[in-house]
Amino acid sequence: MLNIQNLTICFRTPKGITRAVDDISLRIAPGEVVGIVGESGCGKSVLALSIMGLLPKPPAFVSGGEILFKGRDLLKLSSNDLRLLRGNQISMIFQEPMTALNPVFTVGNQLMEVFRVHGDLSRSAALEHAIDMLARVGVPAPERRVKEYPYQLSGGMRQRVMIAMALAFRPALLLADEPTTALDVSIQAQILELMAALKEELGTAVLLITHDLGVVAEVTRRVAVMYTGRIMEEASTMDLFDRPLHPYTQGLMASIPRADASFETEALNEISGVVPSLTDLPAGCHFAPRCPEAIELCRAKAPALETVAPGHRVACWRRGTHV
Repeated sequence: MLNIQNLTICFRTPKGITRAVDDISLRIAPGEVVGIVGESGCGKSVLALSIMGLLPKPPAFVSGGEILFKGRDLLKLSSNDLRLLRGNQISMIFQEPMTALNPVFTVGNQLMEVFRVHGDLSRSAALEHAIDMLARVGVPAPERRVKEYPYQLSGGMRQRVMIAMALAFRPALLLADEPTTALDVSIQAQILELMAALKEELGTAVLLITHDLGVVAEVTRRVAVMYTGRIMEEASTMDLFDRPLHPYTQGLMASIPRADASFETEALNEISGVVPSLTDLPAGCHFAPRCPEAIELCRAKAPALETVAPGHRVACWRRGTHV
């Protein structure tokens, strides 16, 4: 379905050229749910926007690699061809629905636009489809909601509207960028259940971008862990949680609060240090300055992402096949 090969995305900044996505390769099969996790600023959203062809150029530019969707390189398509794909075969749920939805148009108008652009439907037919789609994603009283503006809806409702827009034309690939951010836990559960049900019904492949490892454990089949634009580890979800290999992944897992922990006597685990600036990255492995196991080789040369077990890849000199 999606085959990303050696993709590198850079930005021109006043401090020079920075690599937001650095030599990433990733595959997604039809109907598969793949998660991408990592700290803020690691390049997760930039990767998704590059697939959609929505990065501003300039300052962004692709310096290498390809993004193959059903065999076609998205980086070589014209703007018109990309518009035909977006919302039709590839859709995206954006991180913050309050800013992704246009505040001066009703949610009905915005949802109808999807059907009118890609389905060439009349206004009345588009309205019927919009109401039906809102009902399918669990929006109560959809006939009334189509006339309301985004500010009149709760966060959970706005997110359901975004999902309705993204799934309106049964896309083959759905990019979900932090779909449960800023929602309370009960609404998060509803949104995740909704996405899982629609995925089963439509057979849509999903790339789920999040920093919430609990969400990853619940809905994904495979996970890639990113840090400063690079994939540090990739494995099946079960393997990653049972046997994380990269020290960064291990640090993320250790930082998850335990249900049986006493916060009065036990401090939360944390990864020491701070994420380096993309304009001033260290030589070698980018995680080396924060890694408790780093050796001189780690600081001198970046390790390649290599397979250490079936379906399990890691970029670490201490965990690679040469160790």
